[in-house]
Amino acid sequence: MQKPLLAVLVASALFSLNAQAADLVQVYKQALANDATYASARAALAAGQERTVQGRSLLLPTVGLSGTAMKNDGDQTDRIKGLSGDTENYSHTMQLQLTQPLFRWANWENYQQSKLSAAAAEAVFAQAQQDVILRVSQAYFDVLTAQDNLTATQAQKAATTEQLASAKRNFEVGTQTITDTHEAQAAYDLVVAQEFAAQNELEVKRTALQQVIGQAPGALAPLRTGVAIASPQPATLEPWVSAAEEQNYGVTGAKLNVEVAKREISKQRAGHMPTLDLVAQKTRNSTTGVALANNNAIGLTWNVPIFNGFAVTSKVRESIALEDKARNDLEVSRRQAAQTARQAFLGVNSGLAQVKALEAAEVSSKSALESNKLGYQVGVRINIDVLNAQRQLYTTQKDLSKARYDTIMNGLRLKSAAGSLKEEDLEPINALLEH
Repeated sequence: MQKPLLAVLVASALFSLNAQAADLVQVYKQALANDATYASARAALAAGQERTVQGRSLLLPTVGLSGTAMKNDGDQTDRIKGLSGDTENYSHTMQLQLTQPLFRWANWENYQQSKLSAAAAEAVFAQAQQDVILRVSQAYFDVLTAQDNLTATQAQKAATTEQLASAKRNFEVGTQTITDTHEAQAAYDLVVAQEFAAQNELEVKRTALQQVIGQAPGALAPLRTGVAIASPQPATLEPWVSAAEEQNYGVTGAKLNVEVAKREISKQRAGHMPTLDLVAQKTRNSTTGVALANNNAIGLTWNVPIFNGFAVTSKVRESIALEDKARNDLEVSRRQAAQTARQAFLGVNSGLAQVKALEAAEVSSKSALESNKLGYQVGVRINIDVLNAQRQLYTTQKDLSKARYDTIMNGLRLKSAAGSLKEEDLEPINALLEH
């Protein structure tokens, strides 16, 4: 009666662990809430959006209130009456002034630049949103890769242990030589060392994921056995490269930087232009013993620059050079985006072919292992043949899992290069996991 109860308890515990395993979308949402890099990008976006307000303020009127309060001491002499004496009075001045720019070309160009800068900040944040998807997915699949390696190593250890025990028994009864035992012992010692390395690698990858999501990761949902990975659509390379050259967020930001640089040239040339402002003032003066005086004034103030030591000309040349730099930076961004798209596209197609080949190799490796085990039992195969067949099977299985993860990641990188990667793109991948 106790054994069935124990089995039920163990099964319930395993089911509870699987039910609590986090999938890719859940881990991604944890990253959105806790990732410091993403939070920094969000704060940078909020700061960048304020530039438009700051640039527009240069076109709006400014109002200021100023004043003075003075105590005056002095000597006063009346030569006709022959009188002299000390004088003391207090004076107060208060002025309210409104200034409205009417023509300031530099201010207008600065406003246009501020709108472009805000748009560039949005492009940077959009790239950061894509980057967090890639970083979370890569860290997630790195953990799964490390788990697969550890599982395969432990399975190989168990098989090697069994093979070592068999070799020792056969040696004791005299059906095999000591060489088989030594070979099995060497294989066992090697796999023990590999197990320690796999455990360490898994811990390293889990801490890397923890850095992204801000907390220690729990159990992760693995890929289902034998999943089919979809090929990229469209299935040809040229549309992806064209999209990367035009829609990639790095390219978009570089385009905006070129426009900002062009506006900077015009803004610096405004140093040769006159300025015109509308000024309205209300002044109030009062002095002790003197009547109160109020004055209202409205008019225009203008300024015409004549010579400033060639500073404006130099700044214009500097701006032209910086615009040329921005254009070259744009070309670099386009080429990088196109190259990333090409690599990712080829990586997806190569990965799909590799997965198909490794799936066939896994079937062959299983058959080879069974054949070697049978041959070992009947005496036509030796112990090392079985160990090599086991090692080949587990290596193939690890390579197959890694190929699937790399293919999925290259698909995400391809969409990121084309500027089309969204949170919704994680859903089809999430559907490939065990829930």
